[in-house]
Amino acid sequence: MKIQVIKENLLSGVQTVQNIVSPRATLPILGNILLEASNNNLRMMTTDLDVGISCEIPVDTQEDGSITIPAKKFSDIIKELPEGNITIIVKKNNLVDIECEKCRFKLMGLPRDEFPKFPEFKDKDTLQLDQAVLKELFNLTSFAVSHEETRYILNGILVEIKETYIRLVATDGRRLATVERKLSVPTKKEFSVIIPIKAVNELNRNLKDAGKVLIVMGTNQILFDIDKVLIVSRLIEGTFPNYKQVIPESVEKKVKVNKEEFLAAIRRANLLATPDFQAIKLELFKNKMVISKSTPDVGESREELEIEYQGKELIVGFNPHYLIDVLKNLREETIEFELSDADKPGVIRTADYLYLVLPMRL
Repeated sequence: MKIQVIKENLLSGVQTVQNIVSPRATLPILGNILLEASNNNLRMMTTDLDVGISCEIPVDTQEDGSITIPAKKFSDIIKELPEGNITIIVKKNNLVDIECEKCRFKLMGLPRDEFPKFPEFKDKDTLQLDQAVLKELFNLTSFAVSHEETRYILNGILVEIKETYIRLVATDGRRLATVERKLSVPTKKEFSVIIPIKAVNELNRNLKDAGKVLIVMGTNQILFDIDKVLIVSRLIEGTFPNYKQVIPESVEKKVKVNKEEFLAAIRRANLLATPDFQAIKLELFKNKMVISKSTPDVGESREELEIEYQGKELIVGFNPHYLIDVLKNLREETIEFELSDADKPGVIRTADYLYLVLPMRL
């Protein structure tokens, strides 16, 4: 293999694929990037066996071929090379020459034979979405995913595609986020899958505010095609909990509050939180909310907010991070927060979104 490539293009490709490479890979080859050169294209690919990602960049191919090369070292070298053209030559014994005008590196690679094959998705069901829409759906749900390995079924986002809409659901058992959007083009094929959070994070890194994403469903895998960046992921197998049964009916007396003011006040109260004393206190009065935090041996804070509220007086505690996570992702200027009792969940609803959070003992 022998190619010549512009540094900027090569670095962009490396940065696209290197994120899923684990420094603690069980197999040495999984710490490598696969390079495949042909027809003036360089295809780069990495995988951890659960998530795989590949992209293509234009190169001047002087000799077709392939090699796998240590991802971290390759990335570090390309970053530090001067701007301009880089020549990459694979020699005998998998030795890789990386050359530019005044600089030369040699790296030991591994043959591509041992590298896992990228799965094929021929004659499979497909769906096309706006990248901006999918990115927003992930932003509104991904923070509620569980990271406890014992609850593996909750370590991803449930994606339900019906004829006219797409719905995403995530929960860690203490909070739940669900969002629904109409499909611009109805789909004939319906499916329900759980996408692991690692794949979701990788997708979020690559999704843009314009353009389309093609989703291809396999038997136990899913493929996303984002402007020739291909991300493939295993699906989490199992049955997602019946989330609908925990969603309460809407309450009549809602708290109407300016989102940015509410978010800023919670962030300030959170400054005094510690791992042992996380909860902040919300006190509701007629058209007034008091947000306070008291932590032994640290200090206390108290802040008043103007709100619209005509319900009963109420004191309730919440994990501040669970409120910050949702508020910073909502677009609405004013939100309606449903609070019915100190031991009942708080609920934020909009036309197509619902966030439920359990209270904490004060």
